[in-house]
Amino acid sequence: MFQKFLTFLLLFLSIYSNSENISGVVRDAQTGEMLIGANVFVKGNNSIGTTTGLDGSFVLKNIDQSKVTLVCSYISYKTIEKTFTVSKNQKISLDLVSYENELSDVVVIAANKTSDVSLRSVERLSSNILNIVGARSIEISPDLTVANVLGRISGVTLERNSSGEAEYAVLRGMDKRYNITLVNGVKISSPNNKQRYVPLNIFPSELLDRLEVSKTRNAEMEGDATGGAVNMVMKDAPGALSIRANASIGYNSMFFDRSFTGFDNSKVIPQSPYEQYGNAYSATMDDFGNGMYAPIQLQPLPNMIAGISIGNRLMNKKLGFIVAANYQNINKGTNSIFFKDEMLQTESTLRLTSIEEREYSENQIQYGLHAKLDYVFSKNHKLEWYNFLVANEVVQVRQTTSTNFKLFYDPAKGDLDLSYQTRMRTTNQQIFASTLQGEHTFDKLKLNWTFVYSQAGLQRPDQIYINLDNLRQDSVDNITIDGDGSIRQWEHNSDNDLSGIVKSEYNLYSNVGEFKFLAGGLFRSKHRENSFVKYTIKPIDTNQEFETIDQIKWKVGTPRASVGPLTFGASEIIGAGFLETQLNRQKWEFITGVRTEYTNQGYHMYYPNAGEPADRNQQYVDFLPNVQIKYTPTDKVNWRASYYRSLNRPGFYELVPYQVVEEEYTEYGNKDLRRSLNDNLDFRWEFFPKPLDQILIGAFFKSLAEPIEFAYFSVNQRQSGYGLQNLGKAQNLGFEIDFIKYIRVFGVKANYTYTNSAITTSKIYYGKDEFGNTKTYTKDQTRPLVGQASHVGNISLLFKDPNHGWDAQLAASYTGDKIVIVSRFLDSDYWEKASIQLDLSAEKNFKSGLSIFAKANNLLNTPKIEFLNTQNPYNNQFENQTAGNGETLIRREFFKQSFLVGIRYKL
Repeated sequence: MFQKFLTFLLLFLSIYSNSENISGVVRDAQTGEMLIGANVFVKGNNSIGTTTGLDGSFVLKNIDQSKVTLVCSYISYKTIEKTFTVSKNQKISLDLVSYENELSDVVVIAANKTSDVSLRSVERLSSNILNIVGARSIEISPDLTVANVLGRISGVTLERNSSGEAEYAVLRGMDKRYNITLVNGVKISSPNNKQRYVPLNIFPSELLDRLEVSKTRNAEMEGDATGGAVNMVMKDAPGALSIRANASIGYNSMFFDRSFTGFDNSKVIPQSPYEQYGNAYSATMDDFGNGMYAPIQLQPLPNMIAGISIGNRLMNKKLGFIVAANYQNINKGTNSIFFKDEMLQTESTLRLTSIEEREYSENQIQYGLHAKLDYVFSKNHKLEWYNFLVANEVVQVRQTTSTNFKLFYDPAKGDLDLSYQTRMRTTNQQIFASTLQGEHTFDKLKLNWTFVYSQAGLQRPDQIYINLDNLRQDSVDNITIDGDGSIRQWEHNSDNDLSGIVKSEYNLYSNVGEFKFLAGGLFRSKHRENSFVKYTIKPIDTNQEFETIDQIKWKVGTPRASVGPLTFGASEIIGAGFLETQLNRQKWEFITGVRTEYTNQGYHMYYPNAGEPADRNQQYVDFLPNVQIKYTPTDKVNWRASYYRSLNRPGFYELVPYQVVEEEYTEYGNKDLRRSLNDNLDFRWEFFPKPLDQILIGAFFKSLAEPIEFAYFSVNQRQSGYGLQNLGKAQNLGFEIDFIKYIRVFGVKANYTYTNSAITTSKIYYGKDEFGNTKTYTKDQTRPLVGQASHVGNISLLFKDPNHGWDAQLAASYTGDKIVIVSRFLDSDYWEKASIQLDLSAEKNFKSGLSIFAKANNLLNTPKIEFLNTQNPYNNQFENQTAGNGETLIRREFFKQSFLVGIRYKL
């Protein structure tokens, strides 16, 4: 028996001692791109097979043949067979040819720029400093909107709204006003009723082919990209029939603990009486539905998300099209505490005056549509027509319980005044753009032209603020109606752009090197209309009995509407031209250019202040040079240096000479506000050891001349105010590191950015004069720029097992302390506390084209915390305040975890 076992063992060992391993990579034959998930197996023996990993590599073990034929297949590529003589530790390359590369010479299809390998190549070859996220990376990430995807990129911090959703991006410490948003390389209109910037949470990430963040500017780009440019490249027509669909459901865990508060949205009155009948009309309660509708407590339905895209190429591949749509219906909740404060003339730090407990319930319905047609006449001439529409409707109820502390608060006596407010509002936003582009090549000359019409709008019809009072904490049941009244309010905004862009490129080859000469121009006409209407509604009797809000009897307190400075018109004309020269010589690339921009910006006040003209405009011309140098010692290494000048124009509302009276001061608009001119330096070293791997180390410096910031200033000899001013100079510098590494089925993406900015502004404080009288003094104080966090980092741990069809990602984001609101008082700016957000996603793919996926967000239930960097001993007696830590809590908001599961189908 032992002899038989020994014979079997020797035979087994002899077989495996003669077997070898074969390792290698699978690549695109044309681009060299590593192909992830390609099938490789031994012909005639399917049991010996595998799929390529995240780095495009594969390993076949225990090959006991001297000669072997490998079969390699991949979607959209021709299957190949290749025979090898097996040798020890053999490494081979399998190059696949795409079906698209076999098309007629007349038809040229753009290379796929959505895979990670292609995007690393685009980053490496680009003249600008770029960071790109592709469609597949977006698809398997935990993120549903463009704003959240941006948060994974180095140097990006996010500004979140009251529902905890990321809405705007701060790039390299530069506030949202210093950045521009593009769709397919072109600016679009903004629905914001005061500013230029575009809310990024309105864009479903599913509609994108890729997301590009350019951190430097050449002459082709518009001049107001100080922080950077965010370019959303929408889905392109595929090379063959493609059908994709997905559907998912989920839930926000906030509503495991409490109900959802909504209201009957059908009762919202679209237009105010003022808008319907004119400014001479006196409104009655008949115009407001004879009362106020009441909020409703309910259990929300699950969140629902669905998407579909269909694309193909027809007519011998000359005509390409794609249509994509996305629908989201999501319920969100926020639990918040918020302290209000004031500065007493007898103290040097802020004293808390009340605490508000806020409960938000929000339903968001969002949809996006994208359609594109392109026609390729020949390899030299092509037309493209893009159209997209994104929109959302947000129905929100905010219920607030306010505890107002008396001036000399004594907890033992219960010296508290209670009040209650219910705010019900519907916010609708839309952005539409239609873009027609042409690309033409005439030997060495290339000509591109673009015409764009874009339209954006925001509507908040019939917002309701209902105020209730209770005079003492010990008489909670004794609720009265606020005699100052409640509010019905309408806000509308429209923004229309018409743009034309022309670019030309001429290539010249000489002994010096390859020259590229570029020239072009832009014309844009913008028109904006804003409307703001408010009515005060008062109770007939402040002590009337009621059980629900809709039982209260009301009267119109202001029959003639109040229309404020937000009712205005604005216009802007921009004309631009640029010249740029690029020289490629051996391992060097030199770019120099200049962009000239003419701006004519103005406004019209429908209800001007006394002594103020109704119309005003400002005109200026700016010359914006740029210089870029790139040195490529090997095909895996780049050294970059860049200089460019940029500008920051005032927002539309900022120029309107408005006056808004607050409790302690008056805020003023500034008709004399000027644009800011900014100089930018960038350096970056880039190393691409493998097609999917990268190490990027960069540094930047920005000098801002006359930046636009809030400050305390003298309005006239007798009056002081608070508002936007051009303030001296500011500086912003920092460095960033990007790291990506893949090893077979595992990968890691990480980045870190350090930013340090400084600006000096005037602040006020109270002090005693030589006679002992309290006086107001001003003092300059240096602080960081708004939204700038010193430390920002991201890390994502990736798992991809093509053999079993698994994708998974655990993503963490860290944002350090940052200023969110600038106070007019010394040492009293509002800061947002450092936070860590943890998200998770996973997907299981099946060979049928079907996959199931899951996403989980905010796993740590990270709160948003705002605080003051000072502490008044008086404030320590209140709940939620911590004595001795040198801080005063202002706001704390919790959003809870959200979960999503779904299916996806690809043909």
